[in-house]
Amino acid sequence: MTTTAHLTEADIDEFARELDRIRDEVIASRGEADARYIRRVIAVQRDLELGGRVLLFASILPPAWLAGTAMLATAKILENMEIGHNVLHGQWDWMRDPKIHSSTWEWDFASPAAAWKHSHNFVHHTYTNVLGKDRDIGYSALRISPEQPWHPVYLAQPIYNLVLAALFEWGIAIYDVELERVWRGEKSWAEALTQLRGVAHKARRQVTKDYLVFPLLAGPAFVPVLLGNLTANVTRNLWAHTIIFCGHFPAGAEVFAEEQLEAETHGQWYLRQLLGSANIDGGPLFHIMCGNLSHQIEHHLFPDLPSNRYAEIAPRVRALCERFGLPYTTGPLLRQTASVWKRVLRLALPGPKPPHAAMEPSTQNLDSVAT
Repeated sequence: MTTTAHLTEADIDEFARELDRIRDEVIASRGEADARYIRRVIAVQRDLELGGRVLLFASILPPAWLAGTAMLATAKILENMEIGHNVLHGQWDWMRDPKIHSSTWEWDFASPAAAWKHSHNFVHHTYTNVLGKDRDIGYSALRISPEQPWHPVYLAQPIYNLVLAALFEWGIAIYDVELERVWRGEKSWAEALTQLRGVAHKARRQVTKDYLVFPLLAGPAFVPVLLGNLTANVTRNLWAHTIIFCGHFPAGAEVFAEEQLEAETHGQWYLRQLLGSANIDGGPLFHIMCGNLSHQIEHHLFPDLPSNRYAEIAPRVRALCERFGLPYTTGPLLRQTASVWKRVLRLALPGPKPPHAAMEPSTQNLDSVAT
């Protein structure tokens, strides 16, 4: 029996209507308070970045280096998670502010915004956790589902997942080019090279800013500033990798056969988003530092709603899940992180045999791979 086998078509339709009602209420109530929120977060982020870079200029003194690096790392996390990711989703387009708009925002990240919006907003959010369609299942490098055929290269995935975590922005930039599609003959080298040039242009800008311009401006503090910038970038990468993996790959997340998409209704789409995502428990500051992706379930259900509203609607979504007998996967950060790494380690080895349910157009729970 699958996770949703107890639901009738009428139940699924009613579930969708209840979620639509939540979405409509938030859209109708968006206003000045939400606009103040995102502008305040952007102002805090910029103040942190400025303060961090100023302190790093005095980083010959160890306390200044520590404080400056911490402030810069926090600024980079805020810029990527709560600002860049959500602005590029179009969550703030309703404000009609050309400076905070998905069509104009370019973030402090190696992946060009346009390429990321295609791979993430369109491919991932359309085909969430559908094997063969959602490239974010393992990011074309990791085996995180037993349905993925095993290959000896996966024996090394615990090691290269650590490398991916430290270099996450660069891994995502290359991943967005979809080189595996070129090797399969599904995409031309000309198109891929055009995208790679875009990545190289963005990479040159990032490297020049953090590893040349600011260290040179620091004069005798060149090396401490360079190391501070490097540490801030690696810290941001490790945090982003952890939060994103905890939202998609812990025990309790589900994957779906491609046949699931055939004649998928609005309500079934909602169910797939719910069952393929997981939340992380925490307080308000933690959620902001996660870009509110600690509310990954709500984000996948409503990717274009302002992120500051996810905490408000999460109890209603959870209550709906209880009412319809559906799981609402959530847990503290350490538990979710341990669950992800348990999966990465287990699936580096051959097996386990995929359950029969995975071959049908219904959902399959992945809790078993952690045992």
